[in-house]
Amino acid sequence: MTATPIPRTLALTLYGDLDISTIDEMPAGRHFIKTKWISADDRQRAYNFIRKQVAGGRQAFVICPLIEESETLEVKAAVAEYQRLSSDVFPTLRLGLLHGKMKGAEKEEVMHAFKDGKLDILVSTSVVEVGIDVPNATVMLVEAADRFGLAQLHQFRGRVGRGEHQSYCMLLSENPSEYGQERLKAIEEINDGFALAEKDLELRGPGEFFGTRQSGLPDLKMAKLSDTRLLETARREAKAIFHKDPGLKDPEHKFLAMEYRKIWHKDIENN
Repeated sequence: MTATPIPRTLALTLYGDLDISTIDEMPAGRHFIKTKWISADDRQRAYNFIRKQVAGGRQAFVICPLIEESETLEVKAAVAEYQRLSSDVFPTLRLGLLHGKMKGAEKEEVMHAFKDGKLDILVSTSVVEVGIDVPNATVMLVEAADRFGLAQLHQFRGRVGRGEHQSYCMLLSENPSEYGQERLKAIEEINDGFALAEKDLELRGPGEFFGTRQSGLPDLKMAKLSDTRLLETARREAKAIFHKDPGLKDPEHKFLAMEYRKIWHKDIENN
């Protein structure tokens, strides 16, 4: 089982011999999360919006790509941002800090405090990407959002909108590349995890199925990897051939058997 959206096309390609069940409905009472890509000029408006949400009894996440500041990367770091937000931006609010270098007990203490409503804002790294359930949290602000992949941004967005209240995801990016802009536009416009996964597949490719490369298009002889109908048709035909001629001995399957051996380097009859 997986909660991470995986394109059905890839599932059909990789696990064509399995039946796939997908849950494509939101839980009852949930709202779609309103997502907005914003620039550095909108930062103050984002902070004002967080203040308004907290004043209404809600809570917020602020996600940073780094734990500590870097000499080579000009992006927000959680530790420094926590200190700045606590003293300069939200001095009257209760802020907490969470990152991967903290001890387990410390992380648990911070998360329990946030979940119990003892903190208004949680400044964190991607450690909150999965497994965090705080129904009262309604705002997700992601710093340097263009540095994260679509699946990761979708997971961040999923940390809010878990209760009855309308929730919001703000993706702050100062100078995204052309590729980064495409990702931000996609996450802003698409709420459906499956559709977003298809877009991710279109933008960066799935990588190697049996290797370590995690992006790029594989060496598959097909017109379009996202052509779901073509893949489903191929799956049905493959199953029909397997049941009729599992050893590919029929003359009509001669060239198919040759291609099989070329790819897998195995003797069909021994499998």
